Amino acid sequence: MTTKFHTGASMKCIIYQFKRVLSISMALIQISNQSSKNLGKKSTIRFTQSICPDCNMILDAEIFERDNKVFMSKVCPTHGECEELYFGSYELYKKFSTYWMDGKGAHSPNVMMDKCSCPNNCGLCSNHLSHSGLANMIVTNRCDLTCWYCFFYVKKGLEGAYMYEPDHTQIRGMMKTLRSQRPIPGNSMQITGGEPMLREDIADVIKIMKEEGVDHIQMNTNGIRHAMDPEAAREVRLAGCNNLYLSFDGVTARTNPKNHWEIPYALDSCRKTGTTVVFVPTVIKSINDHELGGIIRYAQKNMDVVHAVNFQPVSLTGRMGTGEREKYRITVPDCIQRIEEQTNGDVTVDDWFPVPSCMPLTNVIEAFSSKPKYELSIHFACGAGTYIFEDADTKKFVPLTRFCDIQGMLELFEDKAEEIRSGKNKYFTMLEVVRKLKGFVDSKKQPAGLDLAKMFGNILMKRSFDSVGSWHVKGLFLGMMHFQDKYNEDLERLQRCDIHYVTPDLRIVPFCAFNVIPEWYRDRIQKKFSVTVEEWEQREDVKLEDCLYRGLMRRGAGDELAAGCAKSQMFHDASQATM
Repeated sequence: MTTKFHTGASMKCIIYQFKRVLSISMALIQISNQSSKNLGKKSTIRFTQSICPDCNMILDAEIFERDNKVFMSKVCPTHGECEELYFGSYELYKKFSTYWMDGKGAHSPNVMMDKCSCPNNCGLCSNHLSHSGLANMIVTNRCDLTCWYCFFYVKKGLEGAYMYEPDHTQIRGMMKTLRSQRPIPGNSMQITGGEPMLREDIADVIKIMKEEGVDHIQMNTNGIRHAMDPEAAREVRLAGCNNLYLSFDGVTARTNPKNHWEIPYALDSCRKTGTTVVFVPTVIKSINDHELGGIIRYAQKNMDVVHAVNFQPVSLTGRMGTGEREKYRITVPDCIQRIEEQTNGDVTVDDWFPVPSCMPLTNVIEAFSSKPKYELSIHFACGAGTYIFEDADTKKFVPLTRFCDIQGMLELFEDKAEEIRSGKNKYFTMLEVVRKLKGFVDSKKQPAGLDLAKMFGNILMKRSFDSVGSWHVKGLFLGMMHFQDKYNEDLERLQRCDIHYVTPDLRIVPFCAFNVIPEWYRDRIQKKFSVTVEEWEQREDVKLEDCLYRGLMRRGAGDELAAGCAKSQMFHDASQATM
């Protein structure tokens, strides 16, 4: 299929801004438009850079508003113009953009660059603006499922198919690379694949990560082996896996055929082993976007073990025509709006904040401790989040914004951080912050059993986010993270990315370079450290297709799938949850 092309607007208004960050000379991509010209029915917001979805050529790109939505347009001299939905709400875009901040950057880059050349030479380079907030390590590209929308698992029979499973020496080397980052040594690792639980030595892999000093380890999994083999679940928990990043696309078999029947058993294994769970729905317009509220309700039913839901609007990979992209494309504001509708207004659009909105809290802790702290300095359009707390009396969820003046609290944190940096006594200043916290909380509207001011006070006085764990006992974090693709790739976002991949050639590559341009990064790197499928089968004396899950827990499901699973216990639980 081909994309319809047409001519675009002139790029004469581009103004490149070059800055210095933390004594590292960085030529930033941060590009702004100083005019407010209206071009017909569209209004230019800013200019950035992107890539051609056909040839990867770096292009100037325009971000503009039309019909209260935000779009990106770019023109390739060979392949013409590509226009794509960037953000589904201009109002939310304006709100989120007020939290745009630069991060600490990479003080120990693996790739030295005199000026920015994103997305070339990722590794991290000296122009990157965020340290690793979460590092991913692919431990296998095998999977026991064949989900139609997934781009990541090895497909036997395809030309150039390869088997990638780093050995223990390579894993240790990648961990040392992550831990050598400065100013913040990488301390949060996500094991991913493929399906990590297919590795028989997965517990040993986790132990290596713990030996190298990583505190938080979570596993990106479909949960099938946790459901089928509770002993394997116990082994990975004992090895040091804190959390499951559990794929969960809906509360019916029609929307979530891959693990609908297995999820309850996987959750039981997590309860028994003390493993916490984050539900991770891949949200696809016209496929499962009508069940976002149901997913939240099912999480509420299992809040003893499920502590978060992180929605991921689908990244559209491969060559897709305009009509096909419009059918499946959904953005962060679109998901947020659907959640408001499907929760009957219990969680509204106004309850959400962009990820970098938490930076003022990091800043005040950092100023008080005089030590660099973890920060989430990604681009404001990358993701959003909110906390909802369960009232101990009514069992209904109450969003944080209903009883807390978030904006006022963030302004207090930023003001006091600046006072400490200016030389004011940090102990008196922090006491003043703690004393003022209760003024931002409406105790009459605060859910029964919750003391938010005390929680924030603990975080501030202990000078770390370790105390945040107490939030999850009575609350649920709702997150949203929209990874990019070749159609909407914004190099400003890429330069601020803090979700990275560690690779066996000892580089650290931002997510939206690694996966958006696999021919430069993911496939190119992994092929260097891989064997052919045939070689792997001969060495292991097993056929790749023998690893596929045969749906053992689905036997006897009867006509549930055809009925949309309306009779299933999961659907019943979701529909009965109080909100």
